[in-house]
Amino acid sequence: MPRRLVALLTVSATAALGLGACGGADPVVDVGSIPAGTTYVALDPGFVKALGQLKLTPAPVGAAAIKGGSARFPITGGNVKYYKPGTEDPYVQGEIKHNGGGLSLASKDTTVALTNFVVDPGESVLTGDVRVDGKLAKEDVELFFLDGRTLQPLRPIDDGAVLEGTTVKLKQGAADLLNETFGTDALAGGFTIGVAKIVVRTKVS
Repeated sequence: MPRRLVALLTVSATAALGLGACGGADPVVDVGSIPAGTTYVALDPGFVKALGQLKLTPAPVGAAAIKGGSARFPITGGNVKYYKPGTEDPYVQGEIKHNGGGLSLASKDTTVALTNFVVDPGESVLTGDVRVDGKLAKEDVELFFLDGRTLQPLRPIDDGAVLEGTTVKLKQGAADLLNETFGTDALAGGFTIGVAKIVVRTKVS
């Protein structure tokens, strides 16, 4: 695999998993525009069960999709800088965007849509906008923590690579917001949403 491709995939992988380090130097790789890709999340059975108990129905928003217990969110762009570990803190900086798509949760009377996901590699967090019954409630809310400790080794494919195994967990602020909106106390920070599979493409087909 060409050196630049390996570097680019490493940058995208590390950014998507929210890894960091410490120091100060020029970036090894500076990607001004991240190529297309897709983030998949295999929904955890415990999360699906909790939604059922709360009588909440999940559904895709925009270009996202849910099929066979997995949610799919197209990567729409972003930028990232990668520094040699130990020379900058965090050593991965930038953002990975999933504009337009998202996930909605609907009760009998209320629908909450979580959209416009952005991965912040320095904070190991995924943020997004929250709409309640179509009206914007909050922007740039910290929704999910991305735990890369369960990551499997990078797997090359013909036009990119696959990174699989990151555990996606609910942030406390997002849990509080959902609990308040739906009138429950069943959700809490650290609740496992699922396991991510990130497919990074090196070109747009």
